[in-house]
Amino acid sequence: MSSSAEIISVGTELLLGNILNSNAQFIAQQLAQLGIPHYYQTVVGDNPDRLKRAIAVASERSQILIFTGGLGPTPDDLTTETIADFFNTPLVENSEVVADIAQKFAQRGREMTDNNRKQALVPQGAEILYNPVGSAPGIIWQPRSGVTILTFPGVPTEMKEMWRQIAVPYLKSQGWGQEIIVSRILKFWGLAESSLADKVADFFDLQNPTVAPYANFGEVKLRISAKAPSEEAAYQIIAPVEEQLRQIGGLDCYGSDEDTIASVVGELLTVTQTTLSVAESCTGGGLGQLLTSVSGSSRYFWGGVISYDNSVKQNLLGVDPEALAQHGAVSAIVAQQMAVGIRSRLNTTWGISITGVAGPDGGTEIKPVGLVYIGLAGPDDQVTSFAHQFGERGREWVRHVSACSAIDHLRRKLLSDPLIHE
Repeated sequence: MSSSAEIISVGTELLLGNILNSNAQFIAQQLAQLGIPHYYQTVVGDNPDRLKRAIAVASERSQILIFTGGLGPTPDDLTTETIADFFNTPLVENSEVVADIAQKFAQRGREMTDNNRKQALVPQGAEILYNPVGSAPGIIWQPRSGVTILTFPGVPTEMKEMWRQIAVPYLKSQGWGQEIIVSRILKFWGLAESSLADKVADFFDLQNPTVAPYANFGEVKLRISAKAPSEEAAYQIIAPVEEQLRQIGGLDCYGSDEDTIASVVGELLTVTQTTLSVAESCTGGGLGQLLTSVSGSSRYFWGGVISYDNSVKQNLLGVDPEALAQHGAVSAIVAQQMAVGIRSRLNTTWGISITGVAGPDGGTEIKPVGLVYIGLAGPDDQVTSFAHQFGERGREWVRHVSACSAIDHLRRKLLSDPLIHE
């Protein structure tokens, strides 16, 4: 059955940004697992006229309309009656729903009010999508040929239980969900989204699997999605395309799916039986935080120093005062000495340092905001530094991208170790 679904989230609080629309994210993921195409999402406030306009558009382009929110007992909960009004269908009270709500209130030692009784009003001919947790039921309804409506309360825990227990079996019984959509996410660091897109442009015309790029906070991703009767079959479709994309990406492709730049480096440090310490200035502990976000990182990460003030760079890391005076804290030589110093002080195989201008203040014509130096010190007294200009995209951008780039430099260095390729 060739059908597509649309998610319509109802609630002014969503439009105002007071709460995150996690329901739409969950349903979108569930639709992918069922192999149901999903092309549109709509968020509309608690206004019947605007909700009707949203229904009018959605019902012409999508066959499954999934509503969340607006099923409660208060006056602004208008989803059910607005849907019924749009399709010129009267509301009728469902006695089973009344009994269910009354029983739930009695179990809590409370008495059902007239406001709660409103939740038992459903469009004539609609089936009840029972709520095993809360009082607000949903509906499953086909108001006209080619349109199926499912409604859920906005409370995530209630919505998820109703989806799993009732909606999924229903959709499968109607012929949907016979195939699933599976995705593999390839992750890249060290190149721009436009650069990667140019390299893999020919893959964007594929139909099954499909390939799409997107970027987030300095990281570039390629999503490879395949539709098949089973997860195994979908991954078989993905595999040859994934291999080609990895070859094209080369060292810039650092991992996939749940991998992070820190977890990948952690695996490499473990394989090479080497250890790491860090010295940070502008990132203020962000590098250490990324490294220790990986479970088991204590096997290879010894610790670090946040050397914000120059006196700390000198006294704890052994940075030469003359280097600071001549070149400044934001310089290649200071980054190198910081890396050598932390490696020596903590007796680790590798030392990483970061020093830069995170902004928004502190930049000069010679050393603008976004200028960052990363130092890397390793065995046999090898030490190097890398200069980056991350631009004026905000303080958190500079700090995060600096920390990730520092880890990436170590990743590339570790991959040159013969032990990795044995």
